[in-house]
Amino acid sequence: MHCHHFAAGRCRSCTHLPTPYADQLAWKQQHARELLAAWPDAKWLSPVSSRERGFRNKAKMVVSGSWEAPVLGTLGMAGRGEDLRDCPLYPEALACAFEPLIRFIRLARIAPYELASRSGELKYLLLTLSVQSGELMIRFVLRSQEAVGRMRKHLATLQDELPQLRVLSVNLQPEHKAVLEGEREILLSGSRTLQMRLNGLPLHLRPQSFYQTNDEVAAALYAQARDWCDELQPGAIWDLFCGVGGFALHCAAPGRRVTGIEISTEAIQSACQSRDELALADVEFRALDAADFAAGQTEVPPLVILNPPRRGIGPGLCAFLEASAARWLIYSSCNAPSLARDLERMPSFRPLQVRLLDMFPHSHHYELITLLERDG
Repeated sequence: MHCHHFAAGRCRSCTHLPTPYADQLAWKQQHARELLAAWPDAKWLSPVSSRERGFRNKAKMVVSGSWEAPVLGTLGMAGRGEDLRDCPLYPEALACAFEPLIRFIRLARIAPYELASRSGELKYLLLTLSVQSGELMIRFVLRSQEAVGRMRKHLATLQDELPQLRVLSVNLQPEHKAVLEGEREILLSGSRTLQMRLNGLPLHLRPQSFYQTNDEVAAALYAQARDWCDELQPGAIWDLFCGVGGFALHCAAPGRRVTGIEISTEAIQSACQSRDELALADVEFRALDAADFAAGQTEVPPLVILNPPRRGIGPGLCAFLEASAARWLIYSSCNAPSLARDLERMPSFRPLQVRLLDMFPHSHHYELITLLERDG
């Protein structure tokens, strides 16, 4: 894929862009195999590829320049703003929001944050697209509430220009450090959830909830877990680090008890909303730390699904699962080295099947989903 920003040296986020996509995918598969070489009997399923362009449902735009002439994109090596509104990774339904947002920044006179002087307000624009409906969630990451009144005053103008705008919020991040967002969210729109649909199931996204970046590959990820679950036919499941409920909702079935655990209260509220819409009486979601939840249980279901952040599930939860009565694990990892470390800590489990899903083309990142069974 050709990108004029990469060719000109304005953006190098897609570090593997010069490599043909088939070679990228082959390298990732080989890298993953090397990390899991201690389990040579695992069956490697064919990798799931991605579209090379227009696959992102999210945009994180650094805002620079001035309120009269804002620049949406990234900061270059010299700290100068680089305009990336026409990045080829964004689908048109997402990219078409940038011009109305620039006009709104001017209208509400929201000064971009300036790193050197530590002045200004607007640090980032975070956009999420519901691919199926075309609706948008837009979050303004601000240093303070200084501009919120003006934003409310001109909100109707933005809504007229962006009728697909579903959720609009302000996230307050007052600190001068490399932290994307803060804890406090101010909702400016009437709706607080953006509905995403994967494999026909509704998933509700709130401003601070996690959601996969690539819809098509995410659908394949959840479908793989569902297919394995249907083959195993467990009577009960834990979905740890469940987020907005993607794995739990896909693996739910009549008479199958599913418990989803996630530390984010907002994500659990979203998961409960989806569960209620689907009338899934045997599905429960609870806002707890996954390791703390597990440590408080005396009975463990036959199947546990794990979808942790990049650091993995850690030694404590590994030790718990190793000593538990669980028969199978489905482990979805966005960081293969931490997956390999966790598997070494659970020697009673062996990988039966592994699948690589290329959630992030042109980068060294990828997703691995693994079905593990306890020996004996």
